[in-house]
Amino acid sequence: MSGRCGTIELSKRQEKILEIVKAEGPITGEQIAEKLNLTRATLRPDLAILTMAGFLDARPRVGYFYSGKSANQLLGEHVRNLYVKDYKSLPIVVKEETSVYDAICTMFLEDVGSLYVIKKEGQLSGVISRKDLLQAAMGKQDLSAVPVGVIMTRMPNIVMCRPEDTLYHAALSMMRHQVDSLPVVRPFPDRPDDFEVIGRISKTTIVKAFVELGQHIKV
Repeated sequence: MSGRCGTIELSKRQEKILEIVKAEGPITGEQIAEKLNLTRATLRPDLAILTMAGFLDARPRVGYFYSGKSANQLLGEHVRNLYVKDYKSLPIVVKEETSVYDAICTMFLEDVGSLYVIKKEGQLSGVISRKDLLQAAMGKQDLSAVPVGVIMTRMPNIVMCRPEDTLYHAALSMMRHQVDSLPVVRPFPDRPDDFEVIGRISKTTIVKAFVELGQHIKV
């Protein structure tokens, strides 16, 4: 086995442990240590890493055995365990009566690609993208006199996600619907058909999550 296993880096000793377990598993930690002329305590961190990463399974009074999963499979499983609730950022919201001019200023100052529009009662009613604002700005109308409610994409034609959704699901939704971000919502307790905006997931969020993943998965 080379110095890399798929996309996940392993040390030489960890690769040797995998070779031993593949060939002779199930095998105890003490037996692995004996074959490598090391103590069980020395191997404990390596065995813990290989088990947590999913390369090995461990059973009490049985020992370690190879899980049979490739590094890419393990990475895929890890990606599917990243949740929206752990990565969402603060939503930038405006009200329906906010002018297009003020919305443009807000988008510029907040450096976001989408604004979420809410009604006076707080529920999500629409989404405004850069494209929407650009199209409005190309007309001859007074942008200070046009409310965003006129140009926004309205409910129920808004793609949303929930805190308990995975980032993988959110990324798929953005790709399928060709949007740059999703509002993270939860229903009002007394109004299940109305949604409160509690966060946002953007393409930038997805990129940051995968960069973070790449920095930490080096077992």
